[in-house]
Formats: sequence, C-alpha cells, structure tokens
Amino acid sequence: MRFDKIVESIIKEAIAHGEFDNLSNKGKRIDLSAYFDTPEETRLAHSILKNAGILPVEVELLKEIEALKEKLATCTDQEECSRLKKQIEQRRLNYNLQLERQKLLRREK
Repeated sequence: MRFDKIVESIIKEAIAHGEFDNLSNKGKRIDLSAYFDTPEETRLAHSILKNAGILPVEVELLKEIEALKEKLATCTDQEECSRLKKQIEQRRLNYNLQLERQKLLRREK
C-alpha cells in the first residue's frame, strides 16, 4: 500500500473515532499568510528551530501581528483600534527590517 493511502486511512479512522472533534480551531479557516509571507529559503530553518522549541524573531513577530489583527477585528473603541494599528505597523516594520538584515548577511557570505 502506498504511503499516502496509509496516511489517508489513518486520518479517516481518526475522524470516525471523533479524535478531531475537540480541536481549538475547528470550523475556522486556516490562515497560511504568515507561512507564505516568510521567504521560502528560511521556512525549513524556521521549522527545525520551532521543533526544537526555538522560534526566530521573525516568527515571533508574525505571531504577534496575527494576535494583534485578531484583537483589532473585534475592537470597538476607536482609541484602542488606533493603538492596535500602530502596534501592527511597528511589528511589520520590525519584521521587514529583520528580513532585510538576513538578506544583507547572505550577501556578505
């Protein structure tokens, strides 16, 4: 039996037993924008570091940006919304600076 068929069988069995019924994001769209916003050449390195429990600054910034966006989506106070927007922009700037720093370091090698 092919590997993909084995995996598919295991997933179907887990679904039948209700093992996915209590997931925290059940019914929500998966937002992959942070993944695709990360340059392709650094995704593998980030994945390895994450599995080791070490997150790069860029990944932490992307997580913070997403959390702030979620707060902003439910925000009703104008002052709070303004503050959240400023925080998002600040983290985006920091993220872009980190990416530029990485590019410069790669060029120096």
